[in-house]
Amino acid sequence: MNRRHYVDLVAIALDAMERFGFYPEFPRSVLREVNVIKPRFREERENARDLRSLLWSSIDNYDSMDLDQIEYCEEGKDGEVYVKVAIADVDSYVPYHSHADRYAAYNGTSVYTGIVTFPMLPDRLSKGITSLLPGQDCQAVVIEYTVLPDGSTRHGSLYRAIVANKAKLIYEEVGEWLEGTHEIPSSVSDLPGLEAQLRLQHEAAQRLRRYRMKHGALDLRTIEAEPVVEEGLVRDLVVQRQDLARQVIEEFMVAANGTTVAFLEDARLPMIERVVVTPKYWNEIVDTATEYGWKLPKRPDAKALSRFLDSERERSPETFPDLSLTIVKLMGPGEYIARDPHREPVGHFALAVTDYTHSTAPNRRYADLIIQRLIKSAIDKRHCPYTYEDLEEEAAWLSDREKGSKKVERFMRKAAAAVLLQDRVGEIFEGFVTGASEKGTYVRLISPPAEGRVMRGEECLKVGQKVIVRLIHTNPYKGYVDFECTGQRPDIRRFT
Repeated sequence: MNRRHYVDLVAIALDAMERFGFYPEFPRSVLREVNVIKPRFREERENARDLRSLLWSSIDNYDSMDLDQIEYCEEGKDGEVYVKVAIADVDSYVPYHSHADRYAAYNGTSVYTGIVTFPMLPDRLSKGITSLLPGQDCQAVVIEYTVLPDGSTRHGSLYRAIVANKAKLIYEEVGEWLEGTHEIPSSVSDLPGLEAQLRLQHEAAQRLRRYRMKHGALDLRTIEAEPVVEEGLVRDLVVQRQDLARQVIEEFMVAANGTTVAFLEDARLPMIERVVVTPKYWNEIVDTATEYGWKLPKRPDAKALSRFLDSERERSPETFPDLSLTIVKLMGPGEYIARDPHREPVGHFALAVTDYTHSTAPNRRYADLIIQRLIKSAIDKRHCPYTYEDLEEEAAWLSDREKGSKKVERFMRKAAAAVLLQDRVGEIFEGFVTGASEKGTYVRLISPPAEGRVMRGEECLKVGQKVIVRLIHTNPYKGYVDFECTGQRPDIRRFT
């Protein structure tokens, strides 16, 4: 190892967590509390359905151990597909106001930096007792719904259950198989019935997706390059590909969250919703579309925006991620809001759904743990653990925590890119302009997909433009990757 270039990215990640207001390490009180917890099923099984015999499976990243959900579906009458999504019962082991709960409530989310993960709950819980890993019986809350032939859904029931994951599957392996570019993975072929189960899940997910897209859901694909780290060194940056396996999980979770909202509405309980009301900067989105030769309505219109994005994705897939990033920034972030049971739902503009919350990842997001407690209070016919005013405070805090986690993750991507490129100062790269404003002009390289700031020659550059840049400076500790623009290509955004 060349010690001159060694950078302690773990130390940088710890510093970033503290700088953006997170606790990067668990207090002793949390660890002591969690270390004495033991799995308990006897008292839970009396009020839970035994669904261990079903062919449950999970699809996640290859290294994920904090599994929040598993899925199962079966064919119904007249082309319907009955779906069950089991969510880890985290609340049973993280009581409200316990030490672990207070820590999780403060950080609000697990933070994934690509270098080191800062979990919301200790590993003994999130990767053990409360994880839906194969080889163990698990407590869960099951969400049921039906996917109709046209892709719409009919909400079902929510209830406690005991489940057992039969197969821990990996996104890339299942995705390549479903797309026909790779043979069936042994993790699927070795378990009788799992191939048919996954093909049915895929069919149901595609119905759900087509229905949402028809009603104006936005297909946004931004590039977030994750570092490949070996022996403490950044070897590469890789971009996660949106494949068919990820679509299965995404569509199943959107539908499950909608069913959860309907369940809590029927129970007349307050809740936390996940919303993007309307784009924050719609006029700027209209201006962006105009530069591409498109005319959007003066008022926010999800279907019109979706048609524009679909067209540009087909026309220029190389630059579409950067257009997506521009639209994402102009739409503004999603946020949590409290909802009184007597009010109409606000909705999520980008997903083209009006009833949406976060309920499917209670090991990783505190909002989901709150929703789980609300669900269980309705199932058990117990007093609601939160008032509307409580949820207003929680929603505001968790929205802030999510913004903070994104800042940590974004900074660490820049730090990792600076490490990867530190020996290549003076080299020439091709890239695309990803941002151009008074705050600065930014470019993303084609290879490796690192992003940095144009410090010289940035005049007259426009978002989406292809440029030639020279790397002039890196600083991993400040997250700096600086370029000089040495040449421009024709503005490839314009379509005539």
